Amino acid sequence: MIFYQRAFNAMGSPCDIQLFAATHAQALHVANIVIADVQRLEQRYSRYRPDSFLSDINRVAAVGGSITVDEETASLLNYATACYKQSNGLFDITSGILRKVWRFNTGCVPQAHEVEALLDRVGWHKLRWKSPVLTFPSAGMEIDFGGVVKEYAVDRVAALCWASGIRHGVINLGGDIKIIGSRADGEPWRVGIRHPREKDTIIQTISLHKGGLASSGDYERCIEIDGIRYGHVLNPKTGWPVRHLASVSVVGDFCVVAGSASTIAMLKEEQGPAWLESLGLPYLWVDVHGNTGGSFD
Repeated sequence: MIFYQRAFNAMGSPCDIQLFAATHAQALHVANIVIADVQRLEQRYSRYRPDSFLSDINRVAAVGGSITVDEETASLLNYATACYKQSNGLFDITSGILRKVWRFNTGCVPQAHEVEALLDRVGWHKLRWKSPVLTFPSAGMEIDFGGVVKEYAVDRVAALCWASGIRHGVINLGGDIKIIGSRADGEPWRVGIRHPREKDTIIQTISLHKGGLASSGDYERCIEIDGIRYGHVLNPKTGWPVRHLASVSVVGDFCVVAGSASTIAMLKEEQGPAWLESLGLPYLWVDVHGNTGGSFD
């Protein structure tokens, strides 16, 4: 059995595949399958590509009206609906429109009235979703799968690896991780979790034989003015960044579940740690003062 590793870039992130395979040819074949499918999902759901299906959806949203979606998109919308309900409206795929005023590359914080003006165009409950038809009753909204699709991609390509005969490996798409069985010698994969404020510092290393790991936090995209840090995790009800937790990492059977759980915990702010505890999943949080808590071994 040979060990194979390959790095690539996708979905705006550095990505990495590590596999144990019977032959180099098998490893290369499976890696090509993985990369092709990640690229397919990026092309389909990227908000930056005018030829993506997401852009087709948002062109309808801009003027109001309905669009019929395929089965894969319907499953993503169903999952987003479940997250919206379970988070009491905090996990909301219509909130991406707030990026029109929150431009983290400019170093400038928007005016309150600019944020307020967009809030009428935020709210999953304002849309009508009855599979396979998504309806935008009023013009000017948009949706964004940014909080779902990368984690979904991790789970999907891990399943493709398994279907292709891989029993030992790990998929890492920009820090969203899925384990495909232990290492070939039976040992767990060791995964480091970065400190949200100290770029090159690992705050904890965990051992995983299976499952997915995802993290949310203000690692890179943020604005700091007069000692106040404004991260990119935005509360869809206020339009402003969360201010209590700096990062949350969660382990679950599926990366998409771990990812939505970590994001919801960030959005719940002071109630986030208690909510994480109630889930029963392993987790680690760091607050803006550097305090930590969690249930990782």
